[in-house]
Amino acid sequence: MKKEEVPQDKSNLETAKLKELCYAVDEDGNYITVNSSGWDPKTIALSQAIEEINERVAEAKSRVLNNETSPIEYYMEFHKMDLSILASYVGMWTWLVKRHFKPQIFKKLSERKLQNYADIFDVTLDQLKDITKHGN
Repeated sequence: MKKEEVPQDKSNLETAKLKELCYAVDEDGNYITVNSSGWDPKTIALSQAIEEINERVAEAKSRVLNNETSPIEYYMEFHKMDLSILASYVGMWTWLVKRHFKPQIFKKLSERKLQNYADIFDVTLDQLKDITKHGN
């Protein structure tokens, strides 16, 4: 796109006083970088994605509070991870991490394993065990 065609729509970037760097073509046909305040279709897609993430976090929190899953699932969703990413961070098989989602299994985990999860999620051991103590 040409330099003057770079979208300058309202977006969440604008409220944070940020700009997005885009590539455009100048009058001589050379590629240049141009700041953009946003683009409506991208803003809508991003808002929908964030809304879906927030719903998944809320659902996971509800399942933890109803003792249907362990806090590990809540923190995984909160930190926008999936099972395979979390498994790679903690250095365990995916099936084993998924097994730790079961409240009865979670309660039997060693302090060392729990601390490993707490470190990954950047929370205290107490917050890991009780999500109501988590600030968000």
